[in-house]
Amino acid sequence: MRWWKMLGLAGIMGVAATGVVIARAERRRRAYTPEEIRTRLRERAEGAPGA
Repeated sequence: MRWWKMLGLAGIMGVAATGVVIARAERRRRAYTPEEIRTRLRERAEGAPGA
């Protein structure tokens, strides 16, 4: 039964690590100003094939 405990602990740690990665990405995404986002979207649209 001890290996079940280790498996459960590893699962919990995996969920926590995933949450940290998602939170970090969200913080990075929200760091852009609205003008920076508009500029990046315009650049992407100009470089898109068929545009």
